[in-house]
Amino acid sequence: MVSVVEVGAMAAEAVSGDQRVSSVMHVRCPERLPEEAFRQVLELLAEFSPVVQALPPTAALVELKGALRYHGTGARRLGEVLRVRTLSRLGVDVCVGIGPTIVVDATASGQIDTPGGVLAIDPDQVVDWLGPLPVEALHGIGPKQAAALREFGVHCVGLLAAVPPATVQRLLGGRAGRMAADRARGIDPRPVAPRALPATTTVRHTFAQHTLDGAAVRAALLDLVVQLAHQLRQRGQVARGVTLSLRFAGGTAWEKTRRLPEASAHDDDLRTMAYRLIDAACLQRGRLTGLALNGDDLVDADQVAQQISLDQAREDRLVAEAGKRSHPREVRARRDRPGRHAPARLMTRHPARRWR
Repeated sequence: MVSVVEVGAMAAEAVSGDQRVSSVMHVRCPERLPEEAFRQVLELLAEFSPVVQALPPTAALVELKGALRYHGTGARRLGEVLRVRTLSRLGVDVCVGIGPTIVVDATASGQIDTPGGVLAIDPDQVVDWLGPLPVEALHGIGPKQAAALREFGVHCVGLLAAVPPATVQRLLGGRAGRMAADRARGIDPRPVAPRALPATTTVRHTFAQHTLDGAAVRAALLDLVVQLAHQLRQRGQVARGVTLSLRFAGGTAWEKTRRLPEASAHDDDLRTMAYRLIDAACLQRGRLTGLALNGDDLVDADQVAQQISLDQAREDRLVAEAGKRSHPREVRARRDRPGRHAPARLMTRHPARRWR
């Protein structure tokens, strides 16, 4: 007969064993999940563990070592409870991969075929489970790398793990080859780094009627650029990326995101990127009903170094831009610096004439 003390000891051993077995959870949300819903998922994850790393736009990592001890249960059970809560509270089904390293759990979450589910991989199962998977299924292997490996005859993760690391480095390059060789064996030393979802801000425009006029679309986009830049400067922030969303008649939508060369809140930089995005949409006969422009991954402006520019025209535009939001005394201080042209230079037919 087993005593209560022995039962408690076996339960504690099972929990501590599971802590060693599975310590990282990768949560994959449905594609095109609205940002607000994704933020709610992150808040829900924080109920399970204080160490949550957001992976925009729709994924996250959760460190479970301390959480398993706190909740007194196994990692698979936590994953199942998480899925039930996201469904019941938010109406969002998630794919949960659990494993000893980030590469294993991220690969596991990508192998769940149903709209949602939980797949946990124990450390002693990693090699056998990864082996039969196609190389492109391994988290971190892109299409070009997979094509190079297949051309060499490496079609599955098991073969990639068997190839000498030096050979993989010759195929994929030094750093990429080393990482691919390690990840094929389930080796990934990266820790889960707590990171909240970066702040964003959005400006929108809705057309009074369906429009095919490219000039009208660009005019509306330019107006959104000015609004977005003004909001960022008023908040003392800069954007590291820009997202353009287009809504078409019939309910279809198009969205594309690009990173800025350097974080900025200037009209020039945001306009250039916005025009590149609208050109990438290849609008021909699509009837637009509205568009939205997002400033992504916002940070405080004083945290970003300013690049010195030798473009005098750009410098003059930045001075004029500053004049829109600065006290007149600040504008005069900029104006009176040696070699500085006044904002009025931008509105005159005589660019050589200086402010007096």
